[in-house]
Amino acid sequence: MMVTMNVIFICILFIATALTSCDRHPADASSEQTFEADGGQVRFRVETVAAGLEVPWGFAFLPNGNLLFTERPGRVRIMRNGSLVTEPVFVVPDVEPSSESGLMDVSIHPNFSTNNFVYLAYAYNNDGKHVKIVRYKFDGKTFVEPKTILDNIPGSPNHAGTRARFGPDGKLYVTTGDATDWNEAQNNMSLSGKTLRLNDDGSVPSDNPFVGKEGLFFETEHGPSGFEGKGGGADEVNIVERGKNYGWPTIYGNKTQAGLESPLLEYSPACAPASGMFYTGDVFPAFTGNFFFGCLGGKRMIRVVLDGRKVVSQENLLNGTYGRIREVATGPDGYIYFSTSNRDGRGSAAKDDDRIMRIVPVK
Repeated sequence: MMVTMNVIFICILFIATALTSCDRHPADASSEQTFEADGGQVRFRVETVAAGLEVPWGFAFLPNGNLLFTERPGRVRIMRNGSLVTEPVFVVPDVEPSSESGLMDVSIHPNFSTNNFVYLAYAYNNDGKHVKIVRYKFDGKTFVEPKTILDNIPGSPNHAGTRARFGPDGKLYVTTGDATDWNEAQNNMSLSGKTLRLNDDGSVPSDNPFVGKEGLFFETEHGPSGFEGKGGGADEVNIVERGKNYGWPTIYGNKTQAGLESPLLEYSPACAPASGMFYTGDVFPAFTGNFFFGCLGGKRMIRVVLDGRKVVSQENLLNGTYGRIREVATGPDGYIYFSTSNRDGRGSAAKDDDRIMRIVPVK
């Protein structure tokens, strides 16, 4: 266990080295429609990569460029050579897809080319109140040789969002929600409301928390939900550092208290951040090193320009055009890929939803 954190509902980890509402249908934007960013200096359009999906929660590119992605009810599917394969690669046998939980994240091992390891994060049905991380081998057709990496993470129908991603140090970083039990986030004997650092086999690294490593570690985080009696909003972007306490439920948003960390960025009203990535492609030079994340309630993508720890500027992209945006990632082609989440019970779906889409430049 590395850091005690605020409630992490649906968040994604990214390490940089040197580093709910539903009021209307999202528009079926024409592929000819163009958008602008960076004060009009960048023009782009959005292309549909795959359509007719059911809550594609996470996705990961294989070394050969094929795309694996999860659907919340428990299906892992693949795009091969740019085409969606109808039948799932794998169906998780013990998934519990209630409310906000289900099959969440997928990540590939940094050495996938030699070991073929794929990791899934999902809620499972021993009682519907736990989440686990399971490692598989992908034999090119399906997932085999399951090995549980981390088990008995507290879960619930709400606030159970979990992500599991590899950092540049080769360690597996896992974020967990507070499972609607706020105070467990401050309990170091509980796995809920935490950021965890593991070896790839689930064992505990001898140098936890990590020390002597350059780089900054950014994370997006949901604030309180309305039913919690703490008001709405207070969603956050944080720089996560070893041993620091990020306050939930004692502080959140712009609240402060000695010994607890306030966020780098705060969003009220809520934007419901669902992802996070640093742009590393070469197709959009103006975006190099910028931090992007999708918003569910905010129905947009946010671009943050950083200078180390300092926020230089930020802007909203795709405001309301495609509804709830969940995952965001840089593709091997340098385009920015994202998924919609309009069929998750809190959105209003367009005829082709849900979709995986990509942002491509307009010359």
